[in-house]
Amino acid sequence: MQLSIVVPTFNEAPNVAELVRRVTAAVEGMDAEIIFVDDSTDATADVIREVAASATVPVTLIHRTERTGGLGGAVVEGMAAASFDACLVMDGDLQHPPEDIPGLCRRFARGDVDVVVASRYTGGGTAQGLADRSRVLVSKTSTALTKAMFPIRLKDVSDPMTGFFLVDRRTVDLADLKPRGFKILLEILARKNLRVAEVPFVFADRHAGESKASFRQGIHFLTQLTALRFGKMSLFAIIGGLGAIANVVIVWALTHLGMNYVAAAIIAAEVTIIGNFLLIERFVFQDMKGEASGVWQRFAKSFTFNNVELVVRIPIVALMVSTSHITAVLATAITLAVAFVVRFVFHSLVVYAPRKAGVAPSRARLLAEELDSQAMSPGEL
Repeated sequence: MQLSIVVPTFNEAPNVAELVRRVTAAVEGMDAEIIFVDDSTDATADVIREVAASATVPVTLIHRTERTGGLGGAVVEGMAAASFDACLVMDGDLQHPPEDIPGLCRRFARGDVDVVVASRYTGGGTAQGLADRSRVLVSKTSTALTKAMFPIRLKDVSDPMTGFFLVDRRTVDLADLKPRGFKILLEILARKNLRVAEVPFVFADRHAGESKASFRQGIHFLTQLTALRFGKMSLFAIIGGLGAIANVVIVWALTHLGMNYVAAAIIAAEVTIIGNFLLIERFVFQDMKGEASGVWQRFAKSFTFNNVELVVRIPIVALMVSTSHITAVLATAITLAVAFVVRFVFHSLVVYAPRKAGVAPSRARLLAEELDSQAMSPGEL
């Protein structure tokens, strides 16, 4: 069997030599290679180069200075650089035992599946390597939430959160993946119907070093899950809803401190406009920033548009109430719904528009394609 083993690493220097030794023993008789995609800030890259010089299995190092897409982005980059279509992904901390690689390969070699998932939650698999009971609870809760969000595509997958799996690269559109964090298998399975099989494995203790799990990674996971299930427009709506709640809270706090309600409303509006921009930068349009204009230009466009929209919308509400004889609440709701769509279109097509290069397609075609892409993809329909 021809096999490319992709190992994303971040500060795993103490584990590299042992990982290569055990992987080499596990793939004996195979035509295999190991690809380290390293985002480290320590000496991991130097250790990989040193180990590669004497390894009997080809070892390639991709050292990234820009950690685009986090661990998931590293996996995608490694799969793109792989020599073979059968790509096995595993962590660099040895919690994914290399000795299980032949078992995944044997199941894959039957030829009836696109992905073989090493699962902690099927057969004799266990999650004993998780640090404590709270980590186990978080893992199982996240898994249950993920399966509930994608009941069709994950119906045969007990552990969509694992980072240990073997996939036929030809069945995955790498260019279509938009990794946001460390759950790249979820990204792959949620975007396309694939044939999946599972084999159990025992999630081992770390060989050396410290776990990278954190509250921040949890936020990344929730963002990734929401974007996959509902697409950009829903993320945009959620952030807008949080901004509306924050607006009300700020007005309430300032007026209770004695500030005039008009001044409080203006301050609240400006604070939430800025806050919303920072959140959509980080969680909604982060994959479009690289080709768009600079951050200050994006901020200026967003800030100006939102203020103009606010100035225009309030008189329209007053006009609707006075001429159409509807309540202020209903008029506000209608204008907010229209404003939401207009804001999303403006940010997609103007604020985060790619910088011009050569002849551009027609505006009508750009509008149709961009709206279809942004509002309807990815998500399970």
